[in-house]
Amino acid sequence: MGSFVPFQDLNLSQSPSAPSINIAAINPPPILIPKIDPKLKPLDILVATPQPQEPQDSLFPDFTPNIFSNSEHTPHSQSSSFSFSEEKDAYSEYHRIFELIRNEFTERLEEKHDDISVLDPDSRAIVSGNENNSISSVVVTRPPRRYPKRSSELVRWANLGIEDQRYFRDSVRRTRMLYDALRIFSVLEEEKRRGNSLNRRARGDVLASSEMRAHGLWLNRDKRIVGPLPGVEVGDVFFSRMELCMIGLHGKTQAGIDYLPASQSLNGQPIATSIIVSGGYEDNEDSGDMLIYTGHGGQDKFSRQCMQQKLEGGNLALERSMHYGIEVRVIRGFKYARSFNKIYVYDGLYKIHDCWFDVGRSGFGVYKYKLLRIEGQPEMGSSILRFAQSLRTSPLSARPTGYLSLDISNKKENMPVMLFNDIDNHHDPLCYEYLVRTVFPSFAFNHVSNGTGCECVSGCIDGCFCSRKNGGEFAYDQNGFLLRGKPIVFECGAFCRCPLSCRNRVTQKGLKNRLEIFRSREKGWGVRSLDLIRAGAFICEYAGVVLTREQAEVFTMNGDNLIYPSRFSQKWVEWGNLSKIYPGYVCPSYPSIPPLDFALDVSRMRNVASYVSHSSTPNVLVQFVLYDHNNLMFPHLMLFAMENIPPLRKLSLDYGVVDE
Repeated sequence: MGSFVPFQDLNLSQSPSAPSINIAAINPPPILIPKIDPKLKPLDILVATPQPQEPQDSLFPDFTPNIFSNSEHTPHSQSSSFSFSEEKDAYSEYHRIFELIRNEFTERLEEKHDDISVLDPDSRAIVSGNENNSISSVVVTRPPRRYPKRSSELVRWANLGIEDQRYFRDSVRRTRMLYDALRIFSVLEEEKRRGNSLNRRARGDVLASSEMRAHGLWLNRDKRIVGPLPGVEVGDVFFSRMELCMIGLHGKTQAGIDYLPASQSLNGQPIATSIIVSGGYEDNEDSGDMLIYTGHGGQDKFSRQCMQQKLEGGNLALERSMHYGIEVRVIRGFKYARSFNKIYVYDGLYKIHDCWFDVGRSGFGVYKYKLLRIEGQPEMGSSILRFAQSLRTSPLSARPTGYLSLDISNKKENMPVMLFNDIDNHHDPLCYEYLVRTVFPSFAFNHVSNGTGCECVSGCIDGCFCSRKNGGEFAYDQNGFLLRGKPIVFECGAFCRCPLSCRNRVTQKGLKNRLEIFRSREKGWGVRSLDLIRAGAFICEYAGVVLTREQAEVFTMNGDNLIYPSRFSQKWVEWGNLSKIYPGYVCPSYPSIPPLDFALDVSRMRNVASYVSHSSTPNVLVQFVLYDHNNLMFPHLMLFAMENIPPLRKLSLDYGVVDE
């Protein structure tokens, strides 16, 4: 395994002279090499007062502090043997309410800000005073922290081999997959629980991240990592800041600068680790590899600069990172498409080369930092997103050469399927007939169950006939995302009265993303999307001509290309597996299906799915689906995304065979 290097080892080769900056107010300390060690603070050792725990909902716990737990501040008249005057009763009630409000406010403040703590409950203060004067004979008591504080130890991972990189990548991938499945499930359950009282859509990112934090499933909390984060690749896309915090890529839910506070360092030097560039400051200048970043602070609620910024907090941390030559991670946030809110993409590491105080566009003083991207990194994810946008609108202008076809499906699909090759002269996909859906033998349709279907006119509802066929729950949410994998999914068919827009007809609606077959130097042909595919979304069907076992044996002797559905790895078991959150979780086993004893012939007719590459750690899974017949022996092979797949990233499947 790789090893982590303590932060102080990062600057052994640093020049003793600090870069000059145009800030008259800064007097750099004589110590140039920071010694960032865990700081032992006497007041961090607290006397915890045992408190009774209120029972909580196992699915959506109430994260409000237990405000009735401290009996010292909440006296009960039933247990008192004294008689109080009305004046003292009024004071006691005031005192009780004051403590309830204070306890709730301070605990939420400590949860949001790692470097803020309320030390003395009798001081009536929210922020502690000078640390040197805070030691006293007063016994320090406060409610125990619900979550452990972030570590103050800065480290850098080094000497990561290929196996180490795979390990960390798989860890991040599984954590994000659990988060996405829990996010979809939590929103659905919250909407069911609140019903019509839900005034606005539930925040699935908050619900899922809170559950995972409560179960200790957040990553990179025991160390603060400088530089690249193991398991996170340049170009990875995130749909909320809560997800960034959960992975450890950026530790602040609102602030744009994540840093180690000076209060957690023995020499009082704050160090920045990451920044988010999301267009919140009018003085930012972003040209990709070069970034002029404006410090934080001094804005009103409308994101307008209304006062001068101060060289403190994150602003000072960026200046100190420049002083010591320490790189920071850069995440860019922006609106990507109509159907998505703001997304965040990791763009790699940048060095801070300059810092100065300037007058901004609004006439107020702001701190500016010039960052340059470190060379030798993969292409920025934000650049790939912009390039994919140009390919969707005008592909020939963005890439004048290399296209063999702008739609090999000949408009059979809802979206065009492009064919691109700028490697060699191969054009094999043009030699096959494009097949949109799988061709089943006629005897497969003998199990139609006498034409039974649901009676839902405007769309399926809970408890209808099709819901009962699926074990009492639908496989998809209202947005068409797969809730969890199942042995087989029954969608509404021809005998159902519901329209095509029904939530239980997801795979029948065809492609929703623009796919491209491309030529790769490593593995021949591959498939990628020009759109951002979200985890749990339907991609396409793996189509071919169904052959029985006897027919497959004959075709194999002829050398035809056959796909055996029974060999696909059962990755559907992993999607939606919430056993780490709910110990009583049981993997779906209904309805059970017999072993599949057929093959798909793709030697003459095929679709885009036939070109999806093999991988033992795929980003796509196979889910069996039935809708046009009820023969469990011959299901459709539908492909769903296991994770968020950025544009132009290769799609991969686990075919259940050794990768040659």
